[in-house]
Amino acid sequence: MCPISTETRPTWRSSLLTEIATSDLRTVIFTPTGKDGRLIAGLLERQKMPCHIADSLAELCEYVRVGVGAAMISEEAFGGNSLAPLLHELNNQPPWSDFPVILLTVSGRVTAESERLRKLRRPLGNLFLLERPIRPETLLSTLEIALRGRQRQYQIRDQIQQYARAQEALLRSEKLAVTGRLAASIAHEINNPLEAITNLIFLMQGDLSEQQRKMFLEDAEQELARVTEITKQTLRFYREPAQPLATDIAPVLDSVIKLNASRMATTGITVEREVLSEPEEVRVLSTPGELRQVLANLIGNAIDAMRRGGRLRIRVSDHQGFEGSVRRWVRVTVADTGTGITPEVLPSIFEPFVTTKGETGTGLGLWVTSEIIKKNGWKIRVRSCRTPGRTGTAFAILIPRVDPA
Repeated sequence: MCPISTETRPTWRSSLLTEIATSDLRTVIFTPTGKDGRLIAGLLERQKMPCHIADSLAELCEYVRVGVGAAMISEEAFGGNSLAPLLHELNNQPPWSDFPVILLTVSGRVTAESERLRKLRRPLGNLFLLERPIRPETLLSTLEIALRGRQRQYQIRDQIQQYARAQEALLRSEKLAVTGRLAASIAHEINNPLEAITNLIFLMQGDLSEQQRKMFLEDAEQELARVTEITKQTLRFYREPAQPLATDIAPVLDSVIKLNASRMATTGITVEREVLSEPEEVRVLSTPGELRQVLANLIGNAIDAMRRGGRLRIRVSDHQGFEGSVRRWVRVTVADTGTGITPEVLPSIFEPFVTTKGETGTGLGLWVTSEIIKKNGWKIRVRSCRTPGRTGTAFAILIPRVDPA
């Protein structure tokens, strides 16, 4: 319980942050005149209800800002514009908070002064009125109701924080999964040229003519160049800046296509790539890593949907923008001729753990994609078809364009 003696008050500012718990239910009392504050504090102490008498409105506001159970204020504090700091704190509460204020009023008939006070207290929000003289039972009952409501607010806050931590954990796990899939793709891509080089070196150890040896050496150099290019793409992925910058779409798109090239060739998928033909680069504001992750998720899903082959169409084009918007937009379309998405699943595909791949899918790829898109202020649209003789899915991402300087 917080002591109320005047000897301890001068040190309240230095110890406030360490004294107040994350779910503190103490009552802060501010009665600038009379003995109401000490009488109420004595009553609460006898009921073992933690409390603190504030010396000033500034001290009361500090407790409200840091987080306590309730505030109890006498109407005498309503002089002039004195409640402006308290209103500022109440208007800047976090979304889960609706801080309770118990106001001690003066009973009597309606007068010009009582009307003025009524207008002043209206913006206080979650307000409880107690007319003086107050019966102890009434005060305690009102305070218990206010504190129960405050406790529920703390529970909502904790649930919001728990949900945020769960979301962060899901994002981390999906990023690890993406990294694993990327590592597998890189290993596969590097293994093919390395096997070719191994075979070429074996052949070069035989009895060959100078022309054959030169031909095999040129082939080995080409395969090593493939390994070098794959390594550069991989290093570029991990060494990119974390802050958004003007990013050219074409190289990012090419790197994703190259890393999936052998997988598409094995499956029998043909790629149609169409990038806006203009003299300048098509640039958007993004981190290359996030843009690559979004494209990798969409292209990877398209490949998974075409296990028996098909056509993957990737198109980068201008978008007319939205009504009232002066910004230029780029539309990136990833369309496949795969199995499509059922109408029942389509509305929820951006939710976590929703997948069309059965046990082979985590249901996190499109959710992570949507989180990246929301964070950057982009837009995403999807349409899918599963009619007889015509199947496929098309995703369109709309990204604000960065005009050349």
